[in-house]
This record gives sequence, structure tokens and C-alpha cells, in this order.
Amino acid sequence: MAPVKKNPLNLNALQLKTLTLFQELARSPNHATSAGDGGVALHRLPQPHGDHFHVGSAVAFTRDATGLANAGVWQALARKKLIGDNEFPYALTLTAEGIAYDTGLADTILHRSDH
Repeated sequence: MAPVKKNPLNLNALQLKTLTLFQELARSPNHATSAGDGGVALHRLPQPHGDHFHVGSAVAFTRDATGLANAGVWQALARKKLIGDNEFPYALTLTAEGIAYDTGLADTILHRSDH
């Protein structure tokens, strides 16, 4: 049996970071509502202030979030069926596949408080 391929959709670094941020936002009731079919509608995407911004219960650096304002990243994620309907750059639906995709970056780009 072959091992499971990491990043089977061959997402680039910016796409992986953006998807990681979308996944964290999907856990936040301030940014997400159920969209049916296992998907989550994301709205009120956070705006960076200074060098960071709040993503659900975590903080991310602005340098890791440039994909939130990049139409090409959103289009690539939509082509790969990780996000569905979207109103770039304001709202989108994160599909069940997008929620489940292992980016491997959550512990790297999402910073959480110790308290």
C-alpha cells in the first residue's frame, strides 16, 4: 500500500497558507456559518493591522496572509474544489474538502496564547 501523499493537490506555498487561514476562520462563529454539504460560509474576513491580525482564536502575521487579497489564489483554490462560491475578497464557502485538507501549516503560521 502506497503512503498517503502530502499535499496531493500540489498547492503552492501561498495557497497552502491561505487555505490554513480559511480553515481557522471556519472554526470561528464570528466569521463562519454552516453552508450545508459539510461546507462553511466565511464572511467578515479579518483585516490586518500592523504586522498581524486575528484569525479566529489565533493570531497570524500579515506576511502569511497575502493570499487573502489575491484573486489568483482564490481562483486556484476554487479550481481545486477547496472553496466554492465566493465574492472575492469579501466572502467565500469553504468546502468539506477544503476543511479536511491537511496543509501541515497550522502550527507554523497560527500563533496561540499560552493563557
